[in-house]
Order: sequence, then structure tokens, then C-alpha cells
Amino acid sequence: MSDSIVWILLTVALVAAAVAIVSCYRSKRVMDGMERLLRAAMEDDFSDETFDESRMSAIETKFAHFLSASALSARTVNWEKEKIKSLIGDISHQTKTPISNLLLYCELLQEEELAESARSNVDAIYGQANKLRFLIDALVKLSRLENGILVLSEKKVPLQPMLESVCKEYETKAQNKQIALILQETDAHAMADVKWTTEAVGNIVDNAIKYTDEGSVTISVKPYELFTAINVTDTGIGISEAEQSKIFTRFYRSKDLAQQDGVGIGLYLAREIISAEGGYIKVTSKPGEGSTFSIFLSN
Repeated sequence: MSDSIVWILLTVALVAAAVAIVSCYRSKRVMDGMERLLRAAMEDDFSDETFDESRMSAIETKFAHFLSASALSARTVNWEKEKIKSLIGDISHQTKTPISNLLLYCELLQEEELAESARSNVDAIYGQANKLRFLIDALVKLSRLENGILVLSEKKVPLQPMLESVCKEYETKAQNKQIALILQETDAHAMADVKWTTEAVGNIVDNAIKYTDEGSVTISVKPYELFTAINVTDTGIGISEAEQSKIFTRFYRSKDLAQQDGVGIGLYLAREIISAEGGYIKVTSKPGEGSTFSIFLSN
């Protein structure tokens, strides 16, 4: 092989090596730039002014624009969330006093000697005012959950004290309907935010009492490997299979239960709370044979 050919091959090899080095350097510079952009975005310190676009590659420039738009979108979402939080607080504050006053005046009127028709009207107003208070409270709680304003804090807790507090809250309502409210003792523990899980279980117990005319409502606990189930079993009217998938939707009211008191929000709120805790609710029921609502909480 002649010397000229050797020099040509050597030159080609050197040029190829130089091109490879330059290409690797440029790729490294691009990756370093993208890593710098991502780090700034993750630390919420991203700004277009931070980077000199004249020295950036096209892909880095486009990536910077994308992150800039994402940062702006995140700030907009946070701003909107703050507006919603403020609005929810205003609604809760502004409605609490007039509703409380309305209930107070109704209670004062109920202590007076009234004609039967007038007393019936006062009782109706009192009932509707209570329904309005429950509805507004439920909607405020739902808004906080759905907009991420309210963050649940689950921890391993004993279930017996929580279930006892639920029974204490609803025992009078059960006694007024001559229904036995039974709590089976348990030493089980589960992951739960006590305040909000109590709210969810209470809504289901309230629903069971509402649709049970005679018999009992029983609360029991059954541990499994991954979950622990809180079962609320009633001897009420039951739920048809066609409606079992609908009862957890917002404001759903069965046509057959139009005469029953309720706003159709309690079960929906219960499901949202349990879902936010990483659990779920299952219902087993047959018309005329009662229902069992099972609340599954993580162990």
C-alpha cells in the first residue's frame, strides 16, 4: 500500500474521530441544557431570562418554551385554585349565619302554641332549612376535595373508637324510627383520616337508617390481607341491580323514593372521601332484602 493511500486513510480516520467528538460534545451540551431546564422547572425557578436562546440548540429552545408555558399554566391553576378556595370560604361563611337563624326561629315557633296547620308549616320549614344546611355543607366539602384544597392525612388507626362515634351520632335517629343500631366490636386497624372517614361512614349509616322502616342497621368489620372492610348492613327496602351503579352519582334520586327525604349527595360524598384515601365502596343488595355497603380501607 502506497504512502499516499495510508495518509488518506489516516486523514479520513482523524476527520471521522473529530466529527464524532464534536457530535458527542454537542449532544452532551444539549442534554446538559435540557437537564438544567428540567432542574429549574422542578425547583419552580424557571424563567425565560435564565437562558440565552442565541446559544441554545433548536430543541433546547423549543423545550424552554414548552416549560415556560407549563410554568405559566401551573401558576394559573394555582391562582384559580386560590380563587375557588376563597369562594368556598365565602359561601360557607355567608350562608352559615342565616341558616342558623332560620333554624333558631323555627325552634322558637315550635315552642309556641300554634294551630295544627301552622305547626305543620313550621315543621316543614325547619326540615327544609336542615336539608339546606346539609346540602351546603356537603357541597363545600366536595368542592374542597375535588379541587385538591382539602388533603386527607391517612394513618393506621383503630376502627372501634371511630365507629362508636358514628353510632353515638346516629343512635337518636335510629331510636326515633325504632330501629336497632348495632355495632359489633372489633380490634382491627386500617389506614384512614379519622375525621373524614367518620364522615363517610356516617353518611352511609344515615342512608341505611333512612331507608329502613323496621329491623336493624348493623356495623361490622372484616379484615382481609390488603384491605379492611367496614360493613353497614340494613334490613331496609334494598336496591335493584339496575340502580346499584347509579346511587353513588351526584344528586341521584330514585323515582321510587321521591317521597323520602334526601338530596342525593351523601353517598357521592362518601365515595369521594374513601377514594381519596385509596379505598373503595361496594354495595350488595336485593329489593326487599336489605343492603350491605362495604367500605374497603387499606391496611
